[in-house]
Amino acid sequence: MQEFDRLIEIMATLRGPDGCPWDREQTIDTLKPFVLEETYEVLQAIDRHDHAELCDELGDFVFEAVFIAQLEAEAGHFTIADAIRSVADKLVRRHPHVFARGEGEAVNSASEVRVRWEEIKARERAAAGEADRPQTLLSGIAPALPALLRAYHIGTRAASVGFDWAATADVVEKIREEVDELREELTADPVDQTRAEEEMGDLLFAIANLARKLGIEPETALRKANDKFTKRFTSMEQTIGASRRQMSGMTIEELEAEWQRAKRRLPAD
Repeated sequence: MQEFDRLIEIMATLRGPDGCPWDREQTIDTLKPFVLEETYEVLQAIDRHDHAELCDELGDFVFEAVFIAQLEAEAGHFTIADAIRSVADKLVRRHPHVFARGEGEAVNSASEVRVRWEEIKARERAAAGEADRPQTLLSGIAPALPALLRAYHIGTRAASVGFDWAATADVVEKIREEVDELREELTADPVDQTRAEEEMGDLLFAIANLARKLGIEPETALRKANDKFTKRFTSMEQTIGASRRQMSGMTIEELEAEWQRAKRRLPAD
């Protein structure tokens, strides 16, 4: 594609002898925060369904990939073409029901596709382990993922081999169990903070798995809940400020009344 080739050439120029001093100083490690920032800006544009913003943010996201690939190419590791070839080969390999129909591969639902995908990935990890180090079903999940999203993927991997609750109601019951265990820890005198943290983690892990069973990506759901709360709280804060009151001087009943008014002004999308 002409536009993509142009971007690669621009990146090479920026890194060249007469290029940009800032770009020339960067390493794959210094670029990590920018990759993370661009990732969340893409997600924000998707959440808003702002297609013009999404177009712009995707461009920035692709640029970060090209930037990192340029650094790796300079170091003699791989090029952007190698990365693209790798993902193209992977997509064909992991979609035999599309690209190998003549060989008897077939699936009938999206859920079957997910199971098949995890089975193929497991075989790939096992094959890589024979030449490198032992691989497990969960070892391919990046530890750097946001914890809630990582819990979601851990549950998905475990479920791919049948280690899962039979029904969504079973997960709800597990959540009740974890709440009870957390409540028990909180009634101790004194409270064992380490134990309370462990029970809180178990509760959040169970909630992430409930989201998975419901087909809801929990990181997105929580991000939207954060945005909703922020808008309503800010509206409440502005209303209280306009009346020359201080939130810190109000009772919880007064604050709750203002919160309910803010909710009526800003209903859920």
